[in-house]
Amino acid sequence: MAICRLKRVAADLKGEISHLLPKPPTDSNGKRVALIGAGPASLTVANDLRPLGYEVTIFEKQSKPGGLMRTNIPSFRLPEQVLDEEVGVILDMGCEIHYNSPVTSLRSLLAENYDAVFVGTGAPRGKELDLPGRHDTDRIHIGIDWLESVAFGHIEKIGERVLIIGVGNTAMDCCRSSRRLGGKDIRVMARRPRGYFKASPWELEDAEEEGIHITINHAPKRFVVEDGVLKGMEFERLEWDAEAKKSTVVETVFIPADDVILAIGQENAFPWIERDLGIEFDKWGMPAVNESTFQSSLSAVFFGGDAAFGPKNIIWAVAQGHQAAISIHHHCQGIPVADRPQDGMNLITQKMGLSEWSYHNDYNPAARQKMVHVDLVKRFEQLNIEVELGFTAEQTAREVQRCLNCDIETVFVEKRCIECDACVDICPVQCLTITQDGSEADLRTRLSAPATNPDQAIYASEVLPQTGRVMVKDEDVCVHCGLCAERCPTAAWDMQKFDLITPYAGAPCTTSSVHA
Repeated sequence: MAICRLKRVAADLKGEISHLLPKPPTDSNGKRVALIGAGPASLTVANDLRPLGYEVTIFEKQSKPGGLMRTNIPSFRLPEQVLDEEVGVILDMGCEIHYNSPVTSLRSLLAENYDAVFVGTGAPRGKELDLPGRHDTDRIHIGIDWLESVAFGHIEKIGERVLIIGVGNTAMDCCRSSRRLGGKDIRVMARRPRGYFKASPWELEDAEEEGIHITINHAPKRFVVEDGVLKGMEFERLEWDAEAKKSTVVETVFIPADDVILAIGQENAFPWIERDLGIEFDKWGMPAVNESTFQSSLSAVFFGGDAAFGPKNIIWAVAQGHQAAISIHHHCQGIPVADRPQDGMNLITQKMGLSEWSYHNDYNPAARQKMVHVDLVKRFEQLNIEVELGFTAEQTAREVQRCLNCDIETVFVEKRCIECDACVDICPVQCLTITQDGSEADLRTRLSAPATNPDQAIYASEVLPQTGRVMVKDEDVCVHCGLCAERCPTAAWDMQKFDLITPYAGAPCTTSSVHA
């Protein structure tokens, strides 16, 4: 299912929600926390700690908040007004934020007696491509720096012929932004075949829809610069083996270009953290951070997002921000940081009668709905015209019908089973088998339908009371239709709704697990 697209529908059509949002505290708890950077990780920490009464101060080097969400994601993908609204909800809780205020010394910040410091500075340095001619012209750009300059209006045009080196999501943003700034012949240059690209498939599709050429099996060799003027680049055209691990050079080719944008990755940079403060760094210059608590070797300093473990994505940054907020709260309240609140889990039967259930167990096998885009001609008129229009009401209805009800779990009680095989007979995908117990490898060969996906565990019950056999289920093919529970004459099978209750700072789960 297109969960992200459906969440956008909910966000676009939301009504008044202010009463559901965290409220500013009425009193301070006396603890002060400094957040370095106003990106997704730091904003998440602020969102969790400010309602608890913490005095939150954010230091942001740019003139606006949002971090890479503002500087590296073009406004035609993430509109500025949407970002401003979301960030504003957090800042309006009473966070103190200092813009144009990069932290140049952690020692100095620690001297201001904050109870905790969170580092959420991201991975701010784009990787270089040190080839002949790299520094002989000013028309070779670092991708994330170039996108930042575009976001803040410092760059408003680019040459007609543009080469993008790299094929990740940043490269896709660079090539599509170039298209809107005057680029006509734009090529994304990839060293390996398409199956090894880092960019998301839909990012590639959107770029190609806009006329971007993606060239595979070309390795950069040198920049061709004459009298300070960039002429293009030389590439080695490669042939790869079947696994794309070993390559041979077929020929050297020249491709003309007016501008080259390097989008081959990002790195962390912490020149402002003095190395004698007690924070340990590894040989790559990354801080030693606990993967569960996000605490550094200096107990009052925490890291999260790309600053902690290198570039990932916004979802990871937010998740780490939540965990770091728990740790900071524990640290400030004298609770061991390693004591993590447990997730809460709940299972509630959905049975309403002999053959009635409180959920809809049908699903639509149709293909995923296709996102509607702004017309190609119109989208290039301005840099900030949002390309994706969102699902229509009809598309939304069709898409939600594709749901397999993964939150509705099949629950089996062995002592009720009379081994009548009714569930096995009615299962439309043959995911159930009653058989003699054995090793997992052996069981996989004796199921109604062989379980060929080793990454998905198969589920085996305890011994059944009638024959001593076991009930085995292949979750990989189950569609949660509930027919097994409807057919079962003894209610050995039940369909129960699963809820995961996630703890947050100062709000541990109170619902205990319910075992069927």
